[in-house]
Amino acid sequence: MSTSAHSPADALRTGGTVTDRLVEANERYASRFTDPGMDARPVLRVAVVACMDARLDLHAALGLELGDCHTIRNAGGVVTDDVIRSLTISQRALGTRSVMLVHHTTCGLESLTEDFRHELEDEVGQRPAWAVEAFRDVDQDVRQSMQRVRTSPFLLHSDDVRGFVFDVKTGLLREIDPAAE
Repeated sequence: MSTSAHSPADALRTGGTVTDRLVEANERYASRFTDPGMDARPVLRVAVVACMDARLDLHAALGLELGDCHTIRNAGGVVTDDVIRSLTISQRALGTRSVMLVHHTTCGLESLTEDFRHELEDEVGQRPAWAVEAFRDVDQDVRQSMQRVRTSPFLLHSDDVRGFVFDVKTGLLREIDPAAE
């Protein structure tokens, strides 16, 4: 069940694709757009790493405005090599100092395994070079992600790294103690 105000059927009824609808929305947005006059450096000097799940409206949930933070999203919000790459650029070139990790309840990665890669290989004839990064315990995965950030030799600032689990039913964050097991 979807609670979105938009559906793919809306775009199809008007004779286009979902992407066509998004491009049209951008044209309306651009017609009212004014340059906010800011640069790429986040005002709050924080980078937020989170899951790509469509249920997470990070700016609203964290009280953020345009320009406040860098937002890095992927499946599961896990700290992969590409996330370290983005955080390194965020810190070294654009001045961020804090890292906030946000996983969430009922994440799709909790229902996958690394077998997903093998299934893809069987289907397309090539195994992906990337790991699925599936997990069973969201708290432990947040701890692992915090540890990956804290131990990366590329990051200048690893003293303010905090991890949280966002509850998709209540909208509340629960902080994860990095030392707890």
